[in-house]
Amino acid sequence: MSAPTSTAPFRGMTLSEAVSGLTEEIRELYLADEVPWVVGYSGGKDSTAVLQLVWLALQGLPSEQRTKPVHVISTDTLVENPIVASWVTQSLETMREAATEQELPIEPHRLTPAVKDTFWVNLIGRGYPAPRPKFRWCTERLKIRPSNAFIRRVVKRHGEAILVLGIRKTESQARAKSMAKHEQRRVRDRLSPNGNLPNSLVYSPIEEWTTDDVWMFLMQQANPWGHNNKDLLAMYQGASSDGECPLVVDNTTPSCGDSRFGCWTCTLVEKDKSMSAMIQNDEEKEWMEPLLQLRNKLDVPDDKPLRDFRRMNGQVQLFGERVIHGPYTQEARATWLRELLGAQQHVRENAPQHVQNIELITMEELHEIRRIWVFDKHEVEDILPKIYEEIMKEEFPGLPLDVHLAQGADSMAILKEVCEGDDLHYATIRELLGVERKYRTMTRRSGLYENLRNSIKKGYYKDAQDALDFALEKQGIEPAASDASAVNEEATDAPE
Repeated sequence: MSAPTSTAPFRGMTLSEAVSGLTEEIRELYLADEVPWVVGYSGGKDSTAVLQLVWLALQGLPSEQRTKPVHVISTDTLVENPIVASWVTQSLETMREAATEQELPIEPHRLTPAVKDTFWVNLIGRGYPAPRPKFRWCTERLKIRPSNAFIRRVVKRHGEAILVLGIRKTESQARAKSMAKHEQRRVRDRLSPNGNLPNSLVYSPIEEWTTDDVWMFLMQQANPWGHNNKDLLAMYQGASSDGECPLVVDNTTPSCGDSRFGCWTCTLVEKDKSMSAMIQNDEEKEWMEPLLQLRNKLDVPDDKPLRDFRRMNGQVQLFGERVIHGPYTQEARATWLRELLGAQQHVRENAPQHVQNIELITMEELHEIRRIWVFDKHEVEDILPKIYEEIMKEEFPGLPLDVHLAQGADSMAILKEVCEGDDLHYATIRELLGVERKYRTMTRRSGLYENLRNSIKKGYYKDAQDALDFALEKQGIEPAASDASAVNEEATDAPE
């Protein structure tokens, strides 16, 4: 892909005329009220073009008129393509310095999901299976919640907010249709209502631009905060066909799964073409190969052997005469953690200096995963520190949890040996001990017997086939006519 070199169409205008007209429009809208602006910035071409236009418009105002804050928000899912994540982080830092020097009311913000919502806490911690088109649990948690929470805070503080987004009608037919629908409800020129965020309006200055228009503008207009747009073009050229990861504020916005630059863990697409192309086209990016391999392992066609035959609540759920599998097993989750930490070690040892410090999983996430495993899932063996020390070759920075458990890890190892390979029986006893320990120090122990009963029900079966037979008998279906294989994941909407 290359940038256009001739005059872009801009609906019959020259580049200079188009930019002049838009910056004047932006200034008029900016001065029309006291409502703060929130600009969505992903680091891709469209959001860069929009932010440049806003920046240029503000530069054209006298300093006494630059009174209204312009918040620039970028949502880092913590599993972004490392090259793009590094680009965006550096851009935000440069942007902050430039805004201060130029006395512009532009305030960059890097947003991240709450630790309970991160990709690895849900996949490795809770055991959520890798996302699928009909079970897209990641978009809401990783992208929508952080951006919407920020916008709601702005609305709460100021009563209203205007979102400035780099959405274009030529992106897709669905996008054009959605934008046309909102146009009919515009409260004033160029401002559309946002159905998902009350008291917020959407302004899309480049909605009529084509891809060629965007690149023409970026190549001929210097970046006002000092980043080189030719480097941005080179990043696009190093990967596949056009696309980018937009600011996602609702479920109608295309997620990273439908874009070129997105999460490196994304299993919503058949193949991560961008990372594959980066590795293939540039020897200096071969350090990302373990990430691509891990992503492909997450996208295994049949993950049923990796998942429990029960849902998270312990129930056996059927789809017709087949079991719907639940979360990843303890063994599978431990394997994913080893793979991830191994990839992180590879990055630290082989990546260029400017990306060596990128964490594939944060220490905060590791502590939360450990808490979920030990206290929510009653996996009192507390194996996370051992896995960490095995892969990272350093001590895990966390205190022992034995003092908070019914039995220590050594005692549980003896119990497992006594169970002689009956993992279901062992897991049931382990959970019963965990439930009893949870209620031991409570003044009011209401719910203890119900939880003990539920734990027994969860471990009632001999194996997956026994669970299926029992569920079928309850529905009056002959067990011999079926097996314990699971229905396709896409027939479900959650692992619970």
